[in-house]
Amino acid sequence: MLDLGRSFLASVARDPDVLAVVDGDVRLTYAQWYARISALVASFDRIRLKRGDHLVTALQNCWQAATVHWACQFAGLIITPVNWRAKADELDFCLENSEACAVIYQDVSADAAARSRYAGRLPFVFVGAGTQQLSQALAFDALIAGAAADAAPQADADAWSIMLYTSGTMSRPKGVPRRHRAERAAGIAHVAQNLYSRHERTLGVMPLYHTMGVRSLIAMSLIGGLFVCLPRYDTRRALTLIEAEKITNLYLVPTLYHDLVHAPEFAAADVTSMRKLGFAGAPMTDGLLKTLDEAFKPDLFVNHYGSSEIYTFTVNPQAPKKPGSAGKAGINQHVRVVKLGASFPHDVAATGEEGEIIALLASDEAFEGYWRRPDADAKALREGWYFTGDTGFFDRDGDLFVTGRVDDMIITGGENVSPVEIESCLSLHPAVLEVAIVGLPDERWGKIVTAFIKRKAPVSEQELEEFCRMSGLANFKRPRRFVFVEEIPKSPVGKLLRRLLATGEYQSENRPPSGAA
Repeated sequence: MLDLGRSFLASVARDPDVLAVVDGDVRLTYAQWYARISALVASFDRIRLKRGDHLVTALQNCWQAATVHWACQFAGLIITPVNWRAKADELDFCLENSEACAVIYQDVSADAAARSRYAGRLPFVFVGAGTQQLSQALAFDALIAGAAADAAPQADADAWSIMLYTSGTMSRPKGVPRRHRAERAAGIAHVAQNLYSRHERTLGVMPLYHTMGVRSLIAMSLIGGLFVCLPRYDTRRALTLIEAEKITNLYLVPTLYHDLVHAPEFAAADVTSMRKLGFAGAPMTDGLLKTLDEAFKPDLFVNHYGSSEIYTFTVNPQAPKKPGSAGKAGINQHVRVVKLGASFPHDVAATGEEGEIIALLASDEAFEGYWRRPDADAKALREGWYFTGDTGFFDRDGDLFVTGRVDDMIITGGENVSPVEIESCLSLHPAVLEVAIVGLPDERWGKIVTAFIKRKAPVSEQELEEFCRMSGLANFKRPRRFVFVEEIPKSPVGKLLRRLLATGEYQSENRPPSGAA
């Protein structure tokens, strides 16, 4: 089985003169990019890096970040990317936990680097021409200056490739180490399940510290594709790049699709090159799904359900035809739904019964356990299956519907209520721009279903209540309270942060929009 370094070499041999990466004025073919990757690999000796070491990066999506990723694959280093917004203590946690041997950062992460307890104790490399705040930092440009011999792969398919960190919204992040063979298998599956053809072009905006960003990078390399860097999401810039670079596919979280299609500039933008849409990371409401399908009229619209631990669980290649469905198991996977609270994988839920989704660890795409977290392994890994913590059910067609997180389940008056169905219902109201459902404490019911609404037109609670009733939503699922807010809180990669909505602090900071009912 090929490791990722040899896989990239095969791409260089197939398409040496094909454009591989674009970042502003930087435009590199596969052969040109390989030369820069080789120069960086040769320079790793200068910062005392050896096979098996962790190299932590705190970078936005740029050609340098993509180059570091591939250089690590050649050199046998474990690239360990962290959120470039990380504070110093968060960065230090990852440095200590991974036993990192070097750090690469840039201006947006310079403050955290400067305040790090490891500044001066580890080699720090600075990317860019801005203020680096560490006088002892090495310059990335100096590391890749000059010619170097073509890099030879120093890892095999069983070597560790990358360690991503989970978001850690409720606790310390968990390291998710993955081998070369799992990363390449996930990349191949991504190509197959999105029907990518040779020389596709994608917008590289999902961060390279997130599994979706990494998958886009690897998938494009497998097909001689183009990875167009967008350091951080900006709708105007995204539309400009889609038109200028003739982007053929997008792979985004629903939040970014929402911002894209609702932007004032969208109507005048030329997006006709876009033929394939894919989304993951969070459920997409029925309203947004319908809007995107009408706006792009894509040949393929994929709902991809997965995780950092096991890249693909299920895939629905024609999402608009069955809204809400995550489809069937991916080509490398087998999934089940077990009863809520089940301890073992054989306690399978009935068709239509909501339970916890589990996935087979024998998958070619799967991880093998968390980094030095036996407690997390004991909770999530049981008898060869990964317990995802997500809730869902299979319908009569064998299609999976993901209804939320086990922790997000609202128990009201003894009934289990999942937020996703209610959010999809309310998203279809013409006055609702965004919606999030949470359970708020109630003395009588335990929790009451509460809808947080961001409006695009005036609408009253009574109108929304009537809309839910007329839609056929069961009585116990209908919101008992509506809270109108100016923004719905999300993580840096667009995931809904329900826990913040359950706090009085967040509610008090968001007044009803001016002009709203």
